[in-house]
Amino acid sequence: MGLARIGRAAYYSAKGLRAAFAGEEAFRQELLIVAVLTPVGLWLGRTAVERALLVGSLLLLLIVELLNSAIEAAIDRIGLERHELSGRAKDMASAAVFVALVLALSVWALIAGARWLT
Repeated sequence: MGLARIGRAAYYSAKGLRAAFAGEEAFRQELLIVAVLTPVGLWLGRTAVERALLVGSLLLLLIVELLNSAIEAAIDRIGLERHELSGRAKDMASAAVFVALVLALSVWALIAGARWLT
C-alpha cells in the first residue's frame, strides 16, 4: 500500500510538472535558468553548504513558481470575473515569486562575490 501511494504521488507530480512546462512560459524560462546555472553553482560553491545554497535557491524559485501557477489556476477555475480577493491572491503569489528571485540573486551575488574577492 505504501509503495502504491508513492507511485501515485510520483505520477501526479510528473503530471503537474508536465502541465507547468506546457502551459506556463515563466516556468519554462526559470527551468532553463536552473538547468544552466545548476552546474555553475556546483562548480562555484567551495563547500557543500555553498553548493546547497546556490542550487537550493534555484530550486526554491521553481517551487514558488509552481505554487504561483497553481494558485492562479485555482482562482481562474473559480471564475474569470474580476474580484478584489482573487486579484489579491494572484498578486501575493506573484510577490512570492519575486521574493524567491531576490533570494536567489542575493545568494548568488554573495557567494560569487566572496569567491571573486578572495
